[in-house]
Amino acid sequence: MADLSLLQEDLQEEIDGSLDFVSQDEMLTPLGRLDKYAASENIFNRQMVARSLLDTLKEVSDDERDCIAVLERISRLADDSEPTVRAELMEQVPHIAMFCQENRPSIPYAFSKYLLPIVVRYLADQNNQVRKTSQAALLVLLEQELIERYDVETKVCPVLIDLTAPDSNDDVKTEAVAIMCKMASMVGKDITERLVLPRFCEMCCDCRMFHVRKVCAANFGDICSVVGQQATEEMLLPRFFQLCSDNVWGVRKACAECFMAVSCATSQEVRRTKLSTLFINLISDPSRWVRQAAFQSLGPFISTFANPSSSGQYFKEEDGKNPEDCGSAQENSQKVRTAEDVTTEDEHDRTEDLSSHVDNDDFATKLENAMEDENTVSKNSQRESDFQTESSFHCTLSSESCGEMADENEQSSHCCTAGLREAGLNSQETSLPEQELYNSFNFWRTPLPEIDIDFELQQSSEIILDREVQELTMPVSPNIPMARRKELEEMIENLEPHIDDPDVKAQVEVLSAALRASSLDPQEETMTSVGKGTDSQTELTISDQQNFKPILGDIVPLIGDTVENMDSTLHYIHNDSDLSTNSSFSPEEERKSKVQDVVPQALLDQYLSMTDPSRAQTVDTEIAKHCAYSLPGVALTLGRQNWHCLKDTYETLASDMQWKVRRTLAFSIHELAVILGDQLTAGDLVPVFNGFLKDLDEVRIGVLKHLHDFLKLLHLDKRREYLYQLQEFLVTDNSRNWRFRAELAEQLILLLDLYSARDIYDYLRPIAFSLCADKVSSVRWISYKLVSEMVKKLYMASTSTFVVNLMNELVEKFCKCRKWSGRQTFVFICQTISEDDCLPMDQFAVHLLPHLLHLASDRVPNVRVLLAKTLKQTLLEKEYFLNSANSHQEAVEQTIMALQMDDDSDVKYFASIHPASTKIADDAMSTASSTY
Repeated sequence: MADLSLLQEDLQEEIDGSLDFVSQDEMLTPLGRLDKYAASENIFNRQMVARSLLDTLKEVSDDERDCIAVLERISRLADDSEPTVRAELMEQVPHIAMFCQENRPSIPYAFSKYLLPIVVRYLADQNNQVRKTSQAALLVLLEQELIERYDVETKVCPVLIDLTAPDSNDDVKTEAVAIMCKMASMVGKDITERLVLPRFCEMCCDCRMFHVRKVCAANFGDICSVVGQQATEEMLLPRFFQLCSDNVWGVRKACAECFMAVSCATSQEVRRTKLSTLFINLISDPSRWVRQAAFQSLGPFISTFANPSSSGQYFKEEDGKNPEDCGSAQENSQKVRTAEDVTTEDEHDRTEDLSSHVDNDDFATKLENAMEDENTVSKNSQRESDFQTESSFHCTLSSESCGEMADENEQSSHCCTAGLREAGLNSQETSLPEQELYNSFNFWRTPLPEIDIDFELQQSSEIILDREVQELTMPVSPNIPMARRKELEEMIENLEPHIDDPDVKAQVEVLSAALRASSLDPQEETMTSVGKGTDSQTELTISDQQNFKPILGDIVPLIGDTVENMDSTLHYIHNDSDLSTNSSFSPEEERKSKVQDVVPQALLDQYLSMTDPSRAQTVDTEIAKHCAYSLPGVALTLGRQNWHCLKDTYETLASDMQWKVRRTLAFSIHELAVILGDQLTAGDLVPVFNGFLKDLDEVRIGVLKHLHDFLKLLHLDKRREYLYQLQEFLVTDNSRNWRFRAELAEQLILLLDLYSARDIYDYLRPIAFSLCADKVSSVRWISYKLVSEMVKKLYMASTSTFVVNLMNELVEKFCKCRKWSGRQTFVFICQTISEDDCLPMDQFAVHLLPHLLHLASDRVPNVRVLLAKTLKQTLLEKEYFLNSANSHQEAVEQTIMALQMDDDSDVKYFASIHPASTKIADDAMSTASSTY
């Protein structure tokens, strides 16, 4: 007991001492407390002083002399020997500077005289933490424009230039260069060009410290954008060339990363003649990291070659509205065209075979020319067998892939005739009977290959015929060595697990045919070839078959000769390129099809090579994703007239195995559609778009987020085809992915403007009702808005049948629902319709109000609570229920009186008063059922 009493006495003494200490602090003035703790030997006390400086300034802000006294003590505190105290002080400087700026009349020039010298001095502090804090503070002060221009020139820049002197500390020098580069955009062109640029150029040539050169390279683009084109080309470009050939790969990598910014600051001539060559060197750099950075910057660099006069877009004022809304039968998709569409239409027809539309007369003329070429082919088939041999295998591939595209491409016959038209045949014009013009053979045959006829070989047809006879008698199997046959078998085994993919299936069939051909004897091969040739033409008449016999006769040696060219073909298949696009072009013609004059061809070739599988192994595993990310910018730069250069690459990316690549394309396909226009979009993008609709959810979300933006660019008939597929968006890989369904509801609201009242009622209404019954309240809340907008759209239609039927279905499906959540949904929808004025109040009172008031006797309090809110906060604020005395107004008032007498306290509360802070939108989530 004695010990306990002593302990209590000691504790009481400590408490009394602490109370005395607190009472002493309370008796001190703010400056007195500041002086007391600033002189303390305890580091934490001095840190507390630095942290409380702003509060002290605010306390004495009414007295100018006290403010100056606090600022003077800040200067003394800046000399503290403890780095943590100095760092804490520097963190408070921007806040103190802001306070001084706001109270400038009472403490003029306080920042310039007391605070800025501390910031500048700490830039060279020995402690790394203090230096970093001062650098961050300086950038914040410059960004907030708290430093006068005069102070920047006389106090900040001279210090930074001294810190970058050759004899300066290495770390300090590197940090000072970084600060100079970052502040360039804040201080402007004049100060940068006069004070920063000369020292920056010196630092780019720092031979001792590669870290300094690396910082200069990383910030080179920022300096170029500030000083402008002239200074960039005269002073900076020579330094940039040196940095791009630096012996340290990190410096070259930094140059590759900022290449686009440097290019933007130069003229078109310099960009084309000097920078493009320099960039090619970076792409072929020995370091993989440099090549990786260069390929990532390749697309952005190509985009700097864009010419506004050729890539400029303008929109027709026919926004994608439904004919019912605009009163015209004209197709109302949003059209995008470049300025050259009118003047270079013929050129477009040559470069955009698969997507351009021709009128009937023009098509008949071209078809007749194509069939004349076909007759020439049949007459000269004996002289051309060797050339057919070279391209026959490609033709087989084309027939495989064309079969898959038949459902989506209505211009396949145009594609086949166009291929013949540009094959370069030196044929004599012959006339066709009129009935032959519409022969089924002309439209349902396998596309004939393009054939280049050499003039010398035309004059040596007898030698060619002798060679054909020898080939007919030679066995075929020796043409393929055993090792090649084994390779074929291994490839087929590797592809069989993916046989469900149509592209893979086509490859397997081709490889199997080649493998069978290698084991056939000549007679079996001959019979098989002829049999296949005749079976594939099931539509031919007897006369057609007779006309076709000369061609069939030349098909006999094709398989054998094809096997001889298997090396190149196998490489073609390994690259997983689009079979249907490249199959009928020779390598030289394919190369020419990629030629354009907008950007240097070497840059475009490197960009197109980013889809090569070897690039993923030697450069970057995500190089295809970078290619996909920058493709819209490259397409805009090249213009739609050069879309043929990118088409194959785009289709390759669209079928990439990595879903991230396809996802990137899905998020940008609507932008690409704007660039290409309606014709190319319908021909080349719609098939890709359809593929994305059936892809993974990670890819589908990209299409869904911009569904309206893409569909409004399509013609009305093409747009209506997607009505049948909208229902598929309700099904996701993961049912808990509720954000997918919420995005669908958002897009459906936008799609209401693109479809007619009947289409909305038949196709969009069931989806909207399904979303209104979703398990997640966020989805339901957006769906209420969707239904209300649907009611508004249908009410404005020419016939009132649809809106009446819709409201009747709302009553049957939700108001009379057995589940209380369905009845609550009906109240929400009625509230949204009324609040957004989607329906005139007289129509609302006739069709929806009686059923709404009937819910006042609902057995679930949640429904009655929401009803009370809706009646009190929404309906009674409408002019229809305020000024006009009618039976509907009396019914509403009687219902409210009944709710005021409700047994539930919440119902009684919301029916009795009008809570000003309560809005129905705020209570939607809380009143609705749980999220899951």
